[in-house]
Amino acid sequence: MYETNYHRASSVDDAVALFKKGSDSKYLAGGHTLLPVMKQRLAQPSDVIDIAKIPGMSGVSASGDALVIKGATTYYDIMTSKDAAKAIPAIVHLTSVLGDPAVRYRGTIGGSIANNDPAADFPAAIVALDATIKTNKRSIKAGDFFKGLFTTALEAGEIITEVSFPIPAKAAYAKMRHPASRFALTGVFVAKSKSGEVRVAATGASQNGVMRVPDIEKALTAKWSADAIEPVKISASGMMEDIHGTSAYRANLVKVMAQRAVTDAG
Repeated sequence: MYETNYHRASSVDDAVALFKKGSDSKYLAGGHTLLPVMKQRLAQPSDVIDIAKIPGMSGVSASGDALVIKGATTYYDIMTSKDAAKAIPAIVHLTSVLGDPAVRYRGTIGGSIANNDPAADFPAAIVALDATIKTNKRSIKAGDFFKGLFTTALEAGEIITEVSFPIPAKAAYAKMRHPASRFALTGVFVAKSKSGEVRVAATGASQNGVMRVPDIEKALTAKWSADAIEPVKISASGMMEDIHGTSAYRANLVKVMAQRAVTDAG
């Protein structure tokens, strides 16, 4: 690991100020991405600014028609939140199948979506539920946030302060887990809003990261059932392919996981 300067920010403004002072600063929340790449000497930030303990940056609350999760909230705190379990049980389930206990105790929702790993779980929930990502500067809709592999709309120094999820009428998440990393070989989040809009998002499948699945959305809009998905053909074009699964395998997983999710949603 290269030498770096560690700072623990006392507030969001303090974190931003510290970020600007460094020549190549990075924010640290759970650290599951930044610390491993630093240990492998794939990154050498001049300054690491810890934002995990900033007052007001963690917590889960349900208010009106939205579930709000603060940016530095750990997966464990989401998984054990009574507000989350009541408002959007699918979020609690997604978190329970994310990584292992060590990851869930340290990892944060803000860190996950800011990193935008193509096999991460939370981007699928963000897109399917049409969430709003709030930062220290602005609000960004889900459709405008993810820009491709490990790329988002975040500007340099911008901090995710909270994520607001509209509470759906129905929602569920199903994924095929990698047996070692617990990342999604393919995961699908399905949601039906209270107004009747159906949104389906898949992670771990596309070469461009999280994606919507319009053909399945159309089928479920006509009839909300796993059987309605059966005739849908998912193209393997643009799907990831590696030692864990071919592009055709992942295309099929999108369909199968969507069917399982719809069954779980009821």
